[in-house]
Amino acid sequence: MRVRRVVQQTGFSRQKRGFRPLRQRRGYKPLRVENLVELEPHKDPTDPFFKYQWYLKNTGQNGGKPKLDLNVEAAWAQGITGRNVTTAIMDDGVDYMHPDLRERFNAEASYDFSSNDPFPYPRYTDDWFNSHGTRCAGEVSAARDNGVCGVGIAYNSRVAGIRMLDQPYMTDLIEANSMGHEPNLIDIYSASWGPTDDGETVDGPRNATMRAIVRGVNEGRHGLGNIYVWASGDGGEDDDCNCDGYAASMWTISINSAINDGENAHYDESCSSTIASTFSNGAKDPTTGVATTDLYGQCTKTHSGTSAAAPEAAGVFALALEANPIPQNGTLRWNITTTGCRGSDTEVNYLEHVQAVITINSTRRGDVELFLTSPMGTRSVMGSMILSRRPNDRDDRDGFTKWPFMTTHTWAENPSGTWVLEVSWGAAQFNSKTPQEGFIREWTLMLHGTRLPPYSSLPVTDPHSKLAVVKKVHESAKSSI
Repeated sequence: MRVRRVVQQTGFSRQKRGFRPLRQRRGYKPLRVENLVELEPHKDPTDPFFKYQWYLKNTGQNGGKPKLDLNVEAAWAQGITGRNVTTAIMDDGVDYMHPDLRERFNAEASYDFSSNDPFPYPRYTDDWFNSHGTRCAGEVSAARDNGVCGVGIAYNSRVAGIRMLDQPYMTDLIEANSMGHEPNLIDIYSASWGPTDDGETVDGPRNATMRAIVRGVNEGRHGLGNIYVWASGDGGEDDDCNCDGYAASMWTISINSAINDGENAHYDESCSSTIASTFSNGAKDPTTGVATTDLYGQCTKTHSGTSAAAPEAAGVFALALEANPIPQNGTLRWNITTTGCRGSDTEVNYLEHVQAVITINSTRRGDVELFLTSPMGTRSVMGSMILSRRPNDRDDRDGFTKWPFMTTHTWAENPSGTWVLEVSWGAAQFNSKTPQEGFIREWTLMLHGTRLPPYSSLPVTDPHSKLAVVKKVHESAKSSI
């Protein structure tokens, strides 16, 4: 066996983010579930802490600005609650036995990289220092209407625990393994930590970690790409999150926080790499924070900092992924809208030949089927497709590269309007026992025809066909069936 490369793993510091570190809090008394007062049932969630979750429904609690919230009830009303989406909390562990989380916990997608075992339960400390990940998990996936704590933003989504933050020092290998853990089972990775927020540290991901993140973005989720959500940092005006290589990376989504009147939180780091803001402390009073799950089946109202803001964004993304899923039954669809180059020298009003120039790969090329529908509703036939199944084509490597699939079935139609390309992996239809996966990377619609009617009895002064290259679309998608 030949060793190609050896890298010495050096230790470095990574800090959980929060307005006030838990170990510095005095007099902290966790709230007990048995002492909670339940709300009367109504159209809102009945969970006893929902009334404190102003970031979900702001009615002016604690002096906040009414309706300044994440507006998730509008998604819930449409039945969008995060189903079939998994968010991994990369942190100090998740209390997966918590009654608000146990039905939402995705054990298959979880791991403990601090102890090297499949059980990412937080390590016990007297000061509850390792409650950070459990609090973040509850913001995303806490169950609804079960009489415990509050409700998660995507309360029907699943949450995975990746315990990797609770050890004396961090290494590039631990971070890389965490960022790349089960990328096809995990949709979203949420991180509420980073280099020390002291205003003098300039640090970021090492080589292996950066490669793991890039690989996840490009290849995870069966080719659709993993989403990495990052807390921008709590160093305040004396720090800048562009000095944090995680939050400032083009491969992550950096989130900072606002308070309940819309102002920036005073611990926010201002920087140009931040993409969006969610909410954290309810007001300038740090005890008015985010209501969520806590260790040992208990609840808290004091989760804070950009640590709390990042999981809120992850929950919103989980709702968006359910609303825009991975396609079912192995079929993908794309639209292209064209005017036929109206008003130009290459205007086409009467079609002759239409080409769909496509780059596509598949587990088995012979199972790929392509359908093209014109704006006038003509669906190319010969089995209603521009590519039919080819049982003897077993290619799993080359696929089609800029291959021009041509149809004449739209002859003399006006091309203006929306064209629909459908790509189907035909294993389900033809009872194939082989799991099918495919990538469509690029397609171009090319229209050939004339500006004037080709069937006119009058002499045509310019009988030459015109070529219109309408639009090039680059897509990266993958379907598994």
